[in-house]
Amino acid sequence: MSEPKPLTAEQEAELDGALARARAAAAEIEHYSQEQVDRLCRAVAWSVANRVTFERLVEMGVEESGLGDPVSRMGKRMKIRGVLRDALRQKSVGVIEEVPEKGIVKYGKPVGVIACIVPTTNPDLTPAGNAIYAIKARDAVIFSPHPRSKRTSAETVRLMREALSSQGAPADLLQCLTLVNIPMSQALMARADLVIATGGQPMVRAAYSSGTPAYGVGAGNSTMVIDSTADVADAARNTRISKTSDYGSGCSADGNLIIDAGIYPEMVSALQAEGGYLASSEEKALLQRAMWDDEGHRTASTVAIAPQVLAKIAGFDVPEDRKFIIVEGDGIGREHPFSGEKLTTLLAVYKYQSWEQALEMVKAIYEVGGKGHSCGIYSFDEQHIHELALAAPVSRIMVRQPQSKANAGAFNNGMPMTSSLGCGTWGGNIVSENVSLKHYMNTTWVSVPIEEDRPSDEELFGEFYDPALEVGSAVGG
Repeated sequence: MSEPKPLTAEQEAELDGALARARAAAAEIEHYSQEQVDRLCRAVAWSVANRVTFERLVEMGVEESGLGDPVSRMGKRMKIRGVLRDALRQKSVGVIEEVPEKGIVKYGKPVGVIACIVPTTNPDLTPAGNAIYAIKARDAVIFSPHPRSKRTSAETVRLMREALSSQGAPADLLQCLTLVNIPMSQALMARADLVIATGGQPMVRAAYSSGTPAYGVGAGNSTMVIDSTADVADAARNTRISKTSDYGSGCSADGNLIIDAGIYPEMVSALQAEGGYLASSEEKALLQRAMWDDEGHRTASTVAIAPQVLAKIAGFDVPEDRKFIIVEGDGIGREHPFSGEKLTTLLAVYKYQSWEQALEMVKAIYEVGGKGHSCGIYSFDEQHIHELALAAPVSRIMVRQPQSKANAGAFNNGMPMTSSLGCGTWGGNIVSENVSLKHYMNTTWVSVPIEEDRPSDEELFGEFYDPALEVGSAVGG
């Protein structure tokens, strides 16, 4: 990685000031009670999650960045409620857990100042979710927004700062940089106590190279397997929900369907009934030329846009009532770009003949991209679900759920609510779980003596144990 460019004098001054204020603010709430921090979490969450305010932030974000769908993006305010729910149900001050049988008591402690890198697709949700967890842990956060949506992130943080002030807490627990670019983000990450990086892979790699402990996320290439036991109508409906949410901007949005050959025609018809437009082979070729350049790089102009706009860029028309475009996959591999991440209102569908082939196709897709992120299955065959879980190189598998609504936590599943999805070593990340409250805290373990828990050698070594080799010698015993 090349050396970061130096900051301007103005950037140095902004960063120095933000860090000093953040550390002072964190020190001010270090001894807050659990009740006090919970009250702050509620106040901050409500300041941006109420319908009137969030609608304004959504419209502002879509207008500023040119990405996403303001109608479906409104649903993300429910994610803020989910993060708040999870935060309020956990302890973060003083004793947070006791394990009497092991003589262990755990205490929660702040991590300090967090550098939070905000993606352009979530300029409001990411600051809100991170603010709730950070305040719950008594941390301060400095947000580095994406330049393409920095005004929206700044407004989101301003509203949350007002909420803090209204409760007599220091507003500087939450700050948003204004002179943002890559060098500024790199400098912030290097000087913070913890980095939470949600964004493109170059920024995540920079987070891990910053010298600061970091939680990053991996790229997605969300893939769903649909077997012969699936409820086809339900699978098609959930696919449409996942694929069209915020115009497919999320890394969890369904990108590929691997469908049992016996129900393939029925499934494709059901997808069309849900608003899918089945592209012809000629239109598919036009889409490929529009979505990827000659070197195979994704073109920014086709990310997170309506299917009609995507088709127009490619050179054909899609009826106004269509909600997403379907292309039939003719191969999996880097030479077949539709088997990679799409990040827009386009879905690739594949046909499998045997269950063993389906599993091999899943593994092949993740070699193209998205390893470690997520996949899912529409099936009522418990053995198929089990075998997919054994085989898929991913951190999360959603069963009969729309990926983009379920991966990061939902009110009808048990996944921790978050806007940051760790992808394990598969995706170059340190965690293979949803980044949530425990990742924003340090933990002190207090241990007291317990009754000795030492198994016999026979129990420990089993058939390998040979008591003759344990006989003492003149050298030692």
